[in-house]
Amino acid sequence: MAVSVTTEDRAEEALDKAEVAHGLSARALILSAALLAGSLYWIRQAELVSQPCQITESVPPIPAVAGLILLAIIAPLLRRVPAFMRLSRADILIVYAFLTIATPMASVGVVRLFFPCVTAPFYFADPDNEFELLGSYIPQWATPRDPEVIRTLYEGSLDESAPWAAWLGPLAMWSIFFLAVFVAMLGITVIFRRQWVEKEHLGFPIVQLVLNVAEAEPGRAALFFRNSTMWTGFGLAFVYNLLNMLNAFNPAVPALGKSYDIGALFTERPMDAIRPLVIQYRPAVLGIGYLVSLEVALSVWVFYLLTRLENVFAVIMGYEISGMPFDREQSSGGYLALALFLVWVARGSLKDVLRKALLSDPTVDDSREPMSYRAALLCAVLGFGTVVAFAVRAGMWLSTALLYFSIVFAFMLVYSRMRAEAGAPMVWLFPYYEHKRMILNAFGSKPFATRGDWGNLTLFSTFMFMSRGYYQSSQASVAEALKIADDAQIRRRSMALVLLVAALLGLLGAYYMHLQVYYQYGNNVLEGGTTSGGYRTRLALTEYTETEGYMKAHKPPDYQRSGAVGGGFVVVTALVILRSFFLKLPLHPLGFIMATAYGSPTWAMFFVVWLTKSIALKIGGMRLYRRLIPLFLGIALGHFFTAGIVWGAIGSIGEMYRRYVVHFG
Repeated sequence: MAVSVTTEDRAEEALDKAEVAHGLSARALILSAALLAGSLYWIRQAELVSQPCQITESVPPIPAVAGLILLAIIAPLLRRVPAFMRLSRADILIVYAFLTIATPMASVGVVRLFFPCVTAPFYFADPDNEFELLGSYIPQWATPRDPEVIRTLYEGSLDESAPWAAWLGPLAMWSIFFLAVFVAMLGITVIFRRQWVEKEHLGFPIVQLVLNVAEAEPGRAALFFRNSTMWTGFGLAFVYNLLNMLNAFNPAVPALGKSYDIGALFTERPMDAIRPLVIQYRPAVLGIGYLVSLEVALSVWVFYLLTRLENVFAVIMGYEISGMPFDREQSSGGYLALALFLVWVARGSLKDVLRKALLSDPTVDDSREPMSYRAALLCAVLGFGTVVAFAVRAGMWLSTALLYFSIVFAFMLVYSRMRAEAGAPMVWLFPYYEHKRMILNAFGSKPFATRGDWGNLTLFSTFMFMSRGYYQSSQASVAEALKIADDAQIRRRSMALVLLVAALLGLLGAYYMHLQVYYQYGNNVLEGGTTSGGYRTRLALTEYTETEGYMKAHKPPDYQRSGAVGGGFVVVTALVILRSFFLKLPLHPLGFIMATAYGSPTWAMFFVVWLTKSIALKIGGMRLYRRLIPLFLGIALGHFFTAGIVWGAIGSIGEMYRRYVVHFG
């Protein structure tokens, strides 16, 4: 019987052949490790010592963008060198993917927030607070207990050397936790990969920019770099940032600055309740946002303005309380609803995964996946289980750990979907801090402490770095790396291995870099600190101070904020249902959760994107829309290059550059 060969079969056959040619090379790993070492020093100077910009806060991280551009420029120049020294497109993209995972480990969202969370109660304990008691609930193996080791972490040591022996045991234990988190997110990403990539065909806007930059040709730069429209966009972003830089040195130089406050125009009640209403100039959001669908772009700015008007309406009705209209709580409810919806939509793919993993069903083919479905399921289950077991071993109750980390991983899944579909380059585009607050607002603090035992709530504060971290963004980077492997015909299993190695080396490098600089300078004076630590230290102190407050008076349930969570859940559920009946509904649930999670820096840029894209499609159709893509990608790349690479490098040499601080997140 003849067997027909479909286009999909041919594509898979081509991928099989390409996989042989585009596996993992030693050259790519060596380059990755070398660029990671350089990036760690750059992060040290730019983010801890001088602070001109948070280069790891960018999406994608600036060191990864720098490595991508550097190798894309060098690759065509190596055509005459021996073959083993030449850089293939696969090598460039593997190095980029490696850096997107490894460099954030040294960021404000992972290790830099972790250190204050495990040491602050000991250093800042005094007779006026209960930090000494709270510190007693942190297990002995979780942090050094030598007072001198803790003191010199914050004040610096005389010989400027770190006490590595004292930290070896605690960091070995915490490495189990961090790697378990990464293994779990890798397994979850593999489980959802086929649904998102092959069934729903999500666009992955950031991946499109990366692939264009890395499209090098033998002896010639990538076609992307030979496009005059791209250089127009690049030039616009370059000039914008250049004027801001020059203005930092000489205020007489005219510059747009970073924002314009529209809300300042509203000074009378009740319209002043519309504040904050700020136009933030975010070239990266503008550039990559052009690839987002019209309905998502429309929804972001519409829902953000509706939340501002919601506050005005509340004031008119005489309902004024702090925090209205509870944007982030609404986003939390939306995140939870969307997490459930994503699981429901993928139920067919999830059943295939379970049949293959548990029953070895021969009709389900996982040979081309980044790992077998059995391995992916083990990674997801054992990784999550290890995270929960670690927290319980540290002193958190099992029920608390299950609830807290379930919310954390649910938010990771939704954020990854948002990046895959909308591509918004914002690391904080999720309701950070709300994982814990949502729980305490619903139940109050009393159910989490019994008979004078404050260990559970103390560990809740210790694990705060998971709620305010980059883990959501890291899982999205994993999904983007696997998509890059598909589009660049790189062996998926090679890419998965690269990501695991990147997580391990990035973590070890982050430990080394931070402890070295802490004991050289003292954490008190780093990251903008003076005598009591920088921003990350203040976050940790706030957490423990709140827990100390519960010892004096328990926090009651907050039904208003919990109601906002429920409201967000209902809105997203309603949008999902309506879109299933009305396919042309212009409002998208992703727009709602983006607007309520972090709408202030994004709404204006998405309005410009929506307006520009609508006009382009009406005037010139898809042809004009496509012709403008290089312009907007050039704007994004120009901003990453100028504000991130150039300013991040220049600003690393002195504190005077704090006059113009770039925030990507």
